Amino acid sequence: MSQIRAKCAKLIAPILKGQGSLSQTLEPMLNDISSDDRSLAHQLILGTLRQAPRLERIAMQLVQKPLKDKDKDVWALILIGLYQLDFMRVAEHAALNKTVDATKSLKKPWAKGLVNGILRNYQRDKAEIEEKLQNDICFQSALPGWLAKRVRKFWPDQALDVYQATNSQPPITLRVNRSKTSIADYADQLTKECIQFEVHPATGFITLKQAIDVRALPGFNQGLISVQDTAAQYSAQLIDLAPDQRVLDACSAPGGKTCAMLEHENALDEMVAIDLEPARLTRVQQNLDRLELTATLKAGDVGDVNQWWDGQPFDRILLDVPCSATGVIRRHPDIKYLRRPEDINALADTQLRLITEVWPLLKENGVLLYATCSILPTENEHVIDRFLKNHPDANVQPLDLPIGFKQPIGWQFLPEQDGSDGFYYAKLTKISS
Repeated sequence: MSQIRAKCAKLIAPILKGQGSLSQTLEPMLNDISSDDRSLAHQLILGTLRQAPRLERIAMQLVQKPLKDKDKDVWALILIGLYQLDFMRVAEHAALNKTVDATKSLKKPWAKGLVNGILRNYQRDKAEIEEKLQNDICFQSALPGWLAKRVRKFWPDQALDVYQATNSQPPITLRVNRSKTSIADYADQLTKECIQFEVHPATGFITLKQAIDVRALPGFNQGLISVQDTAAQYSAQLIDLAPDQRVLDACSAPGGKTCAMLEHENALDEMVAIDLEPARLTRVQQNLDRLELTATLKAGDVGDVNQWWDGQPFDRILLDVPCSATGVIRRHPDIKYLRRPEDINALADTQLRLITEVWPLLKENGVLLYATCSILPTENEHVIDRFLKNHPDANVQPLDLPIGFKQPIGWQFLPEQDGSDGFYYAKLTKISS
């Protein structure tokens, strides 16, 4: 078990330096260890990163001088130890001893005393340390200070709830393929399999109450369900699909929204799904195959329409733009270290460029649904406001959903404990200019 902690520390260390990403490293690491150890490794990595800004504040109170950059794996191991003591149901002596022993697997035996001392001092002085840090925003929020402050600025009444939800285990919400079954009928199947779930009273969507391999869910291989967050599921409803339409899903990978739209309206003229990276389209095709759906997949830069557009306009465009992903940090906690404050304005400029480039592809009276998984207005209504000032042929449509918040432009979801991720929509129609 000490070797597992060392492997987790090695994976976390570059992320703490703002390098690499979980999407590239987590799955290969988990595949390289025994199935018995995967659950523990998964919990240690994601849990430690979710709480890392808070844990770092604690650790800083316990070290006499910062560790060298080449010893970031030891620092990561310290955070893993603190995470176990604070958040896991592991006997304290076992967590401490196995974490200390992991210094051998890191081939840094000199760190044994350091790690041991820090963890034991935290056990002894925990109340005093937490009292000292009670006004520290990183300790309170487990977010980088710049982001925690922006959440507090933009969402003063919801900030504490956002902090808590952002650092929680995300729920598994299902999208029922209503072309093959109903929510009620699928709920009956879950009940027969003794799988715990609830149907959200406002949205009607199914959320599981237990962790489970989704491939083991009844009807998964037959395409009865897919995993998709509550907020993301609304894309297929909001875009006003109808038979014989030509639809563009821009920035489509991994294909959840592409498939949701095809399930919602199975008589489209054509669904065109674009993504920048050809390898990511493989995942889109896999989802289409499992659900027995068809789309035209094209690799290209959505912002360079001459690369891929055939000149035929679209009735509907879903533009789910690249963003800070601040609404889905609980699913991708490495974002806390990979994203920088200066990224936000740069992303907003990219988002404005993309919507400006694809707008001419939309037919008159067509609908463009702009979407992000950000909770920062800079990337959301501020982008749409900038776009509208230069496009008199764009008209904002009102939205009214059972959860979330109406914004000056569009609709905002904030992360909810056991609920939706953070997400934003703005619905635009093209009128005669």
